[in-house]
Amino acid sequence: MNIDSVAKYRNYLLPLMDCISIILGYYLVSVLITDSFLIQPTSTITRNEILISIILAIIIFQIVFRLSKRYTNIVRYENNQDYLLYIVLSVISSLIVSLIEELALNMKNPSIKLNLVVGLVIGMIIIAYHLIIRYMLLSNPSSKRNGDSSKKKKLLIIGGGYSANDIIKTLNSKLRGQYEIIGIIDDNKKRIGYSVAGVRIIGSRNDIIKICEEHDVDEIFFSIVNIDNKNKKEILEICSKTQAKVKVLPSLSELITEENLYHSLRDVGIEDLLGRDPIELDNHNIKSLIEGKIVLVTGAGGSIGSELCRQIMLHNPKQILLLDNYENSLYDIELELKTTHPNNDIRAVVANIREKDRLDKIFEQYRPDIVFHAAAHKHVPLMENNPTEAIKNNVFGTYNLVNCSDSYNVKRFILISTDKAVNPTNIMGATKRLCEMIIQAKNKQSNTEYVAVRFGNVLGSNGSVVPLFKKQLAQGGPLTVTHKEITRFFMTIPEAVALVLQAITYAEGGEIFVLDMGEPVKIYDLAKSLIELSGYTLGEDMEIEITGMRPGEKLYEELLMDEENLEKTKHEKIFITEPMDLTIDDVEEKLDMFRMIVDEETTSKEEIKETMKKCVPTYREPKEVNGE
Repeated sequence: MNIDSVAKYRNYLLPLMDCISIILGYYLVSVLITDSFLIQPTSTITRNEILISIILAIIIFQIVFRLSKRYTNIVRYENNQDYLLYIVLSVISSLIVSLIEELALNMKNPSIKLNLVVGLVIGMIIIAYHLIIRYMLLSNPSSKRNGDSSKKKKLLIIGGGYSANDIIKTLNSKLRGQYEIIGIIDDNKKRIGYSVAGVRIIGSRNDIIKICEEHDVDEIFFSIVNIDNKNKKEILEICSKTQAKVKVLPSLSELITEENLYHSLRDVGIEDLLGRDPIELDNHNIKSLIEGKIVLVTGAGGSIGSELCRQIMLHNPKQILLLDNYENSLYDIELELKTTHPNNDIRAVVANIREKDRLDKIFEQYRPDIVFHAAAHKHVPLMENNPTEAIKNNVFGTYNLVNCSDSYNVKRFILISTDKAVNPTNIMGATKRLCEMIIQAKNKQSNTEYVAVRFGNVLGSNGSVVPLFKKQLAQGGPLTVTHKEITRFFMTIPEAVALVLQAITYAEGGEIFVLDMGEPVKIYDLAKSLIELSGYTLGEDMEIEITGMRPGEKLYEELLMDEENLEKTKHEKIFITEPMDLTIDDVEEKLDMFRMIVDEETTSKEEIKETMKKCVPTYREPKEVNGE
């Protein structure tokens, strides 16, 4: 009878095996164990008494086991708690047998000590045969559950720690037959040759490519969670040179506790390829700035705005106002925050920052202490085709908020700016440069402290390249890149927002804070790495299509203009630019040029661009910068 038959007839076989265990237990104790100090010499116990005890035990054990639903257990998934229960149930059953023998059958020879020992022995026999069955089920290559071994994915695991141990146990129990584990990679060479959960450590990172080629590895699981980002990037770059698909565990700071870590494995993301070190913050200073304050966040439903709200709530504001013009995303972040912070005062406000009268009423009603201004039109090609909308929303919307903050005594106003404001080649970037001018000029004549924080692209934000690449991968490609040489600065959304909060603790008013974005990254190289780490071969399974530069797009983004000098702050990733020599009258003169344009709605795009060049001297056409 094979293992499949055993599984099929388990409801009959397990009770039968228990009966055999009872007989064997009594035989071992009554015959083989003689003259024990625990029991009477076996010579005083008759064969009839032993036979009666066995029959009685079979009946009592079956009753107790069935009442406790022991036979509903699936042997394959039993654990130590189940095995302990079998010992307890066996001892209880044996004691019941002993009581019946003495009280009902008036049998004096078999003692309670004898039955107690018998119960322990029977329990151990039951555990022993369960372990044997479990081993046979898990190691049986012909089991239907395991499937055809030739179809197993060949797997290499990177990291020989607790995470790998947990993943291997999950694969061997719940996913057995789906993977053939080739081995483990660990950079500690002293551990090579040792095993984790029965799987040998077969090499270091330098052996990954060779092992993958020799064993035709299908997938790689990166299971190290306590690794610095530089080493993580280096190992993933090695993995990208193989034909294997790579899955990674999140970092310790991201990892949510799971029963097993296998469920936390995810596909490689661009954030894994940046190699950026984690940011250390002075949370005490941030908390002292926000705790007990009324905080207004514009664009609260957007990717940056919503993350600002999440991190602000960690510092216990008195009240947070979520302002957005798009009700769906606003509802989502309101619901999320009310779920995670049910005892805080959270208000969702639907409003358009272009409408000054509406903003006045909001500021008069709530009297915010701090304003984070993240609302903006940010999509470069769309704003090139709709320049008046960019001006209305980005420039005049910011101007309205700046004036409301002054009128209602806001303590601090923070503008979320962008690297596209530096030597801009598009309308969107130029409008954000104008916003920087507005806050620096206004700061000179107001009690409100106006500051801006400038950074580059954030991973996963709405309209960014990351969601687009993931969508294109899922659809089978191709991945689209506008130019093979185009580079961008990248930062994760939580990282950018954390640095924004840290930056404002250094603010005195009038500063433009510049965040250290690390080294610029080629978009083409990111696309190539994502393809390779997803298990595809560039040029065979997946293509990269060069689509051509989009309107207003610049090959290389910058974080600093030529005339700007950087001043260090207490944080190594935050710098301050030299302030512009502008007055509010200078800004008003620039804005008057645009008021006429947005009111007429008939001005051509060319005329708008010419006006922008007068207002933002560093604004250039893309062809002047890209060398086209």
